[in-house]
Amino acid sequence: MRHSIGSLSKLSGVSIRALHHYDQIGLLQPSEVAQSGYRYYDDAALERLWQILFYRELDFPLAEIGEILSSPAFDRTRALTEHRNLLVQKRARLDRLIELVSNAMKGETTMEFKAFDTSEIDALREQYTEEAKARWGNTEAYRESTKRAAKWTEADKARLQKEQDEIFSTFAALAGSNPADANVQALVARWKAFISESYYNCTNEILAGLGQMYLADERFAKNLDAFGAGTAKLMSDAIAIYCK
Repeated sequence: MRHSIGSLSKLSGVSIRALHHYDQIGLLQPSEVAQSGYRYYDDAALERLWQILFYRELDFPLAEIGEILSSPAFDRTRALTEHRNLLVQKRARLDRLIELVSNAMKGETTMEFKAFDTSEIDALREQYTEEAKARWGNTEAYRESTKRAAKWTEADKARLQKEQDEIFSTFAALAGSNPADANVQALVARWKAFISESYYNCTNEILAGLGQMYLADERFAKNLDAFGAGTAKLMSDAIAIYCK
């Protein structure tokens, strides 16, 4: 579905001025700009805006949000799960406040302060902020990825996403194979080359760390296994063999 900038502003609550600013800094660019100059946003752009708003909730600066979303380590499923958890906590607090006000309207006012407490939400927000910083950090690979991503066009992003998905789908098709098999090892080499050509210089040390993360992080494993059961395990095992 395609949305004009005005429609997106009404849908998201983000002002048109802010959306223009996001476009100018490369954080959220229109999916299409008509000859008339009108900007249009597709479903992929809407999803990216969801992620931007989530990290704004965590008080990340816009520049850092752009770097996170452009990182090859960005996990869409994990981010959405964290976003949902934060919203559930906020809803629970609102329910407590509504109940408190309803009771007060009935003349049942009590000195109950728990409903005003935001400690659980604050703790969850802090947890996700620290996790995000730990995941992406300030490494040389991260800085190089950010530098390259700043030059990408929408066509570049679509091309990279397509090639990445093709690699993951090929791993999925090989799930259950011997991770030392020549075809599997060749695919690991292709994945390593793709990362180096697209994001940053992927050394064997970095690749080995990624391979461990594919299984150690349940949410990351789930994202990979969405391409087919066993994808994460095959990639992790095959990378471990390749890096030896």
